[in-house]
Amino acid sequence: MFEVLFAGGWLMLPIVACSILALAICANRLMVLRPQLVTPRGLLAEVWELTRSGTMTAERLKVIRSSSPLGRIIVAGLNNSRHGRDIMKESIQEEASHVIHDLERFLNPLGTVAAVTPLLGLLGTVIGMIKVFLEIMAQGTGNAAILAGGISEALITTAAGLSVAIPALVMHRYFQRRIDTLVLTMEQESVKLVEAIHGDREVDIH
Repeated sequence: MFEVLFAGGWLMLPIVACSILALAICANRLMVLRPQLVTPRGLLAEVWELTRSGTMTAERLKVIRSSSPLGRIIVAGLNNSRHGRDIMKESIQEEASHVIHDLERFLNPLGTVAAVTPLLGLLGTVIGMIKVFLEIMAQGTGNAAILAGGISEALITTAAGLSVAIPALVMHRYFQRRIDTLVLTMEQESVKLVEAIHGDREVDIH
């Protein structure tokens, strides 16, 4: 393994650093973006039951807010529900923008890794081929070992860059899709809450 890293030249260092960063981001997002943590099942029904029965307290609101991103949005809406439908919706939208920003944390660096590592690999290819041509100019084509070393460096960096970039790009798309799904769920739950409090029709919030 270390022989391959050394053979790839100094550009392997930033490529390896990018791979470590990508792994750390993926591990973090896999833990954070779990549906049961972001949009707990039954939370809206629990909140509505407490609100309807008049047993909702400030302490209980704090617990709900700190429990999940969906809880933050629901509490923001409840705190402003007495000001009317429009104000309630605006408060939900404002809090939702902060929640979405938190959910998308570290995705830009992951996308940057996916974009940069192929370029690092390409740069390694160019440097390796330059070394090959310089050796040909200095010694001709008789020294096959030196020529093979330059070509090997070029191929190793390219392969390493692509090996990091492809999984990073796949995971970036995966996390974006998961966030979109979570946001849709939170939006649906928020609409149910608004309709339950200010709507003129029955809403199934279970």
